[in-house]
Amino acid sequence: MRILLLLMTIFVTGTFSVQAEPFISEKVENIDLKLKEDEAAVSFLGFTKGEAILLQGPNDKNILVNAGGKGTKAELEAWLSLYGVKEISALFLTNNGQELSFDKLNQLIAKYNIKEIITTREISNQLTGNLEQIKQISILPWGSGAKKEILPQMTAEVQFSGHEQDEGMDLTLQFFKHTIFLMSSFSHQSEQILLKKNLKDVNIFKLPHYTREDSLSGKLIEYLNPQISILFAEEKQKLDRDILDDLHDTWSEIYLTKKQAATTIKLTKTNYEVITIPIMPEE
Repeated sequence: MRILLLLMTIFVTGTFSVQAEPFISEKVENIDLKLKEDEAAVSFLGFTKGEAILLQGPNDKNILVNAGGKGTKAELEAWLSLYGVKEISALFLTNNGQELSFDKLNQLIAKYNIKEIITTREISNQLTGNLEQIKQISILPWGSGAKKEILPQMTAEVQFSGHEQDEGMDLTLQFFKHTIFLMSSFSHQSEQILLKKNLKDVNIFKLPHYTREDSLSGKLIEYLNPQISILFAEEKQKLDRDILDDLHDTWSEIYLTKKQAATTIKLTKTNYEVITIPIMPEE
């Protein structure tokens, strides 16, 4: 039986609003998820371009998976402020094809005291020589099978890491009985390998960001059989109707994470709560 609790009220101080600029108004003070022992939160943050996922534990430890697209530094900093993030212990960069801004990365490292970057070998080679704090930060290239506890009770494991077109790092996050699959690759090779992994019946599935038409097969989606599916949708981006139909066929709950909106999933040992956070303009 699928367990899906829709949290109607969240701990938000202040009034949600935005200005004409693509970032959150300073009137929004913070979101307090009140994480206790054996709880964690995964937040899928909306941007005008790109994607980022914030992982938080009860020990005030924050981990960021990707950092939004080009020109979204102000948006990212606004989201991190909203979620009360002052430091980031680790940054995962999973998309080989993403357009890296070394200026942005250097500023984020300095502002949030980032200690390590975990990424593919291809991206790690690009970072070497382009980061100002190279002696103060560890750049860790992870390959398939790499595994580490990144938050209390949450373990990250690389299911696939490729260097061909449409490939990157595909991660699972295991938190007690919950499996979260953060997929970046959508090549034929990656799909064939993932179909051999123990990925049946994942709880939460983050689809690859830059998928093309027919880039994910119904066979893979049926194999994953996700309870919740997260799609990052940029402005004017057309969603693949076949992929949406395949997700509907698995009875997956679909959440679109767009500019000025986020989806947070709060995890306990046995349950999870879905918190949707729309940022509405003032009247």
